[in-house]
Amino acid sequence: MSSMTGSMARIITLHQPRRLEIGENAAARLGDWAADFSRIFVLATPHTAGFVGKLGLKGTVSLFDAIPGEPDIATFEAALEAARKARPDLVIGLGGGSVLDVAKLVAALWDGEQTLFDVAGPNKVAGRRTALAQVATTAGTGSEAGIRSLITDPEKGNKIAVESPYLIADIAILDPVLTYTVPPAVTAATGIDAMAHCVEAFTNIKAHPVIDGYARMGIDLVGRYLARAVRDGADTEAREGMMLASFYGGICLGPVNTAAGHALAYPLGTRLSLPHGLANAIIFPHVLAYNQPVASAKTAEIVAALGLDARAKDEGLLKAACGFCADLGVEMRLSAHKAREDQLSGFAEEAHAIRRLMDNNPRDMSVADVRAIYQAAY
Repeated sequence: MSSMTGSMARIITLHQPRRLEIGENAAARLGDWAADFSRIFVLATPHTAGFVGKLGLKGTVSLFDAIPGEPDIATFEAALEAARKARPDLVIGLGGGSVLDVAKLVAALWDGEQTLFDVAGPNKVAGRRTALAQVATTAGTGSEAGIRSLITDPEKGNKIAVESPYLIADIAILDPVLTYTVPPAVTAATGIDAMAHCVEAFTNIKAHPVIDGYARMGIDLVGRYLARAVRDGADTEAREGMMLASFYGGICLGPVNTAAGHALAYPLGTRLSLPHGLANAIIFPHVLAYNQPVASAKTAEIVAALGLDARAKDEGLLKAACGFCADLGVEMRLSAHKAREDQLSGFAEEAHAIRRLMDNNPRDMSVADVRAIYQAAY
């Protein structure tokens, strides 16, 4: 047993959508699946609302499209209110992770008494919920695959995390065509986020051989397809490969979750309003290099899958990994994203306190270690 990377001794639970449709124009299949539903409530952003026509829906459709990049409590409550007016028998999330996260909670809570604060944490959602379809329009969070939802609490400046098997989709749709219009910079950042989910689960102290398999496949897909998707947004094969990488990353989040990388990214999202993918892209190389001494074999696998072998030998891992992200067009300096140097210590205190993630990291990090990473990224 002990010779394996990660332990088979621990029981893990894998929740996956009951049905997965993947491929070019798969979105059109939702209409047939949803034929028996009469009142349909679609959550979207102003941009993704334009895709509703691609879903082939036949029932009465109500649309809520006021979901921003980092949804907060007010957004969630407005969506819930709209759902209560619509009284849907099917809720559809049509968007990136933010939309999909809100859709999960709306489906679970619109028809009950529980509030967001009642369900925060693991396994607090009561009973059945309305049917849920998740249609991803980015390749990043893998939220369509998972049982977690994150909502920002602007007063506390942190994220409320809800985790429940009742948040899993009845059907998830990965249609690469819906990602054609994602701009190159967003494609790059969300793609690195998908990879970070895989990498952080792979090198996690809770790593598990079953999840390692998904993580390896996800990292390999990113190595093969991310640069292509950034270069040509309508490269269907690359877009589909990245959607699958994102989905695998979402599976990794369930039983294992992320670690220090995501903990360090969160304050950048809540304090600097950086999109989640971008925050993770900036932090990713630093935590990869920090963890290398205690996870050398797995780090070597990651470096090989991303095609960074020669560069890492030449320039060192940190520089090579930063170069990987920068070559995709990601601006890697926090100073260029309106961070001030006097904020870094506050970020470090905050990230260090996110123990649900920090405790998963294979190498312990002090507040000073965290601050040093922010300083290096500055």
